[in-house]
Amino acid sequence: MITIKSPEEIQLMKEGAGILVSVMETLKGMVRAGITTKELDRVAEALILKSGARPAFKGYQGFPDALCPSINEEIVHCLPSDERILKQGDIISLDLGVFFKGFYSDVAETLPVGRVALEVFTLIRVTKEALRQGIEKVKIGDTFEDVSEAIQEYVESQGFNVIRELCGHGIGRELHEDPQILNYTLPQKKAGNEIKEGMTFCIEPMVTAGDGRIKKSSDGYGFDTADGSLSAHFENTIAVTKRGWNVLTNLG
Repeated sequence: MITIKSPEEIQLMKEGAGILVSVMETLKGMVRAGITTKELDRVAEALILKSGARPAFKGYQGFPDALCPSINEEIVHCLPSDERILKQGDIISLDLGVFFKGFYSDVAETLPVGRVALEVFTLIRVTKEALRQGIEKVKIGDTFEDVSEAIQEYVESQGFNVIRELCGHGIGRELHEDPQILNYTLPQKKAGNEIKEGMTFCIEPMVTAGDGRIKKSSDGYGFDTADGSLSAHFENTIAVTKRGWNVLTNLG
């Protein structure tokens, strides 16, 4: 069941999202060759706790850390490690959430480590733009299939593929709520959930230069592209208000 939040509840989510954005901006500034993903995780957790919030992912389905850092062919949900050292030319997805005053927020962004090849930068740019185009389709009375269609059509028009086995989700008092928000359209398009005022959810295109198939990561938590191709991931927490969509996790 899709839960509807009151304006007061959305305001609480906005407060938590503000904390999340502040932490993510710090992490983004730390991304460089030579840093480990565990160091990023330690900073993320310390900043979240200092703010009075708590890490959303830590303890969720047994996940032991605050940050999900995924490098190159890793798509999402990978473990941080002192052994994973970023190298010049890598790309890294930082996926982070917080729990604050009874509500969750969630955000992700993919960053280059130093200079990357043009085709790698293009993958990042296309994924970020796919998120923007999906958000633009959030309109009261329309359906989530309109969001899915916009993401898929744009990504494929640029020569890339969406990951089909992972998707966006509702969010609020639970980290993952209904509905599931696909990054591609089903044959029964427009038969799905109508977008209504008070809904809160995460749109998160995951895009690959390969064929889109996935496999479990060696750490037992994350997912990789099956063909070893690069993958990028962007995510925002969205609230639907009388005026339309409101991005709660706007990153600079």
